[in-house]
Amino acid sequence: MNATLAKYLPERAVAPCFELIKTHGVHLKIVNHRVTRHGDYRRMPDGMHLITVNASLNQYRFLITLVHEIAHLVAFERFGRKIKPHGKEWKQTFQQLMLPFIRPEIFPHQLLPLIAHHFKNPKASSSTDTRLALALKSFDSEERTKSYVFELPEGSAFRLYNGRVFKKGKKRIKRYECTEMATGRLYLFQPNAEVEPVH
Repeated sequence: MNATLAKYLPERAVAPCFELIKTHGVHLKIVNHRVTRHGDYRRMPDGMHLITVNASLNQYRFLITLVHEIAHLVAFERFGRKIKPHGKEWKQTFQQLMLPFIRPEIFPHQLLPLIAHHFKNPKASSSTDTRLALALKSFDSEERTKSYVFELPEGSAFRLYNGRVFKKGKKRIKRYECTEMATGRLYLFQPNAEVEPVH
């Protein structure tokens, strides 16, 4: 397990992550890239704790995602299954589990202040924290072939991974109003949503 984790995690995070996995009886499955999620946690009918994490994530996002999913397991065990998946119990658990990792031996200095800020009140997904998401993205290995919504000029068209086409509108406080071309319906997009410009 350590050898497998070493392929996906920062070196100094491997041993503490292995301890978390062992302590909480996690069955970790590293899976092919999924567009809609970085990872997930499920309690199986036989009581086993299954956590899946995308193999395509860079080591820092992989670490945050793995701890995020273990926090679901720990919060449910600690507070019961009636809690909200990303409610205050989960946030508190995620903060506690993540704290030992927020160190310069694990995260690069340019990520540390953004991570420290994010974990004052962690969101359901690190992707909704635009500054952190963009900083994490800079450590991805593949070449960027897509654009972010915030980079596109107002009024331009873009396509999502599922083929739906939208037209970018005005910015609200944090997100952009975008109209789906086929239906005319209005949707709100995070500034760092990855899209393919349509020319």
